[in-house]
Amino acid sequence: MVDDIKRNIRQLVEENEGSGSFAKIVPSIVKKGIDSVNLNMFDDSTRGGLLNAAGDEFVKRGDFVQAVKSFVLTKNVLKLDEIGDIFSSRGQYNQAIEIYNLAYNFSHDSAKLVKCGEKCLLDAHLADALRAFSILKDEARLTKLGEVCLEKEKLDVAIEVFAILKNNDKLIRVGDKCLNENKLSYAAHAYELAGDKERLSKLGDILLKSGLIGSALRIYELANNQMMAQFIKENFSEEQFSKFYA
Repeated sequence: MVDDIKRNIRQLVEENEGSGSFAKIVPSIVKKGIDSVNLNMFDDSTRGGLLNAAGDEFVKRGDFVQAVKSFVLTKNVLKLDEIGDIFSSRGQYNQAIEIYNLAYNFSHDSAKLVKCGEKCLLDAHLADALRAFSILKDEARLTKLGEVCLEKEKLDVAIEVFAILKNNDKLIRVGDKCLNENKLSYAAHAYELAGDKERLSKLGDILLKSGLIGSALRIYELANNQMMAQFIKENFSEEQFSKFYA
């Protein structure tokens, strides 16, 4: 009986496949959702056709989460890129980049990610540009992005860029800039990523003088400055340890 049901379903699919509609089955897939539907009884070609048709229907309904799931299962790069284009045209670059990344995993064609990353750079969506270029491990574009971040005072993104590039000289440069501008948490992060224990210790001294005991202790420990860390632990109260930079 089960075999008869499967044969009848396959026949129904084949009848609809000629018109490219899968009209009698796709509504059920859409209703159940991609995670809940079982299409294992179909051959690869039929299952792919059903998923692509369901994906198109999800797009029409504006359900892009389900549409993406459909097209990922069929490795449909063209359709994934089309959805990415929709989000990019809306200025929703973060979502666009993640969808382009899914397509890139299948095609290894970097064009969409490069284009979106460049647009993000132009429109000053620097964190999104970082995501696009870091996916591609594009050192030239990441270096350019890092310099733009410095120019635009986007120091947090600059730090992440130079950390990805493992450019300790630039990290120290950013850290020094942050220290001069009293952006102490950024300075600490930059020096930590650069592995500059001497600068970390000097930052710890500044924090200690400023009464930010908790932060000073943490920085001394990062710098492996056991003497100063022990000094704080033995000479300050737990209440004082709670004082951190903003």
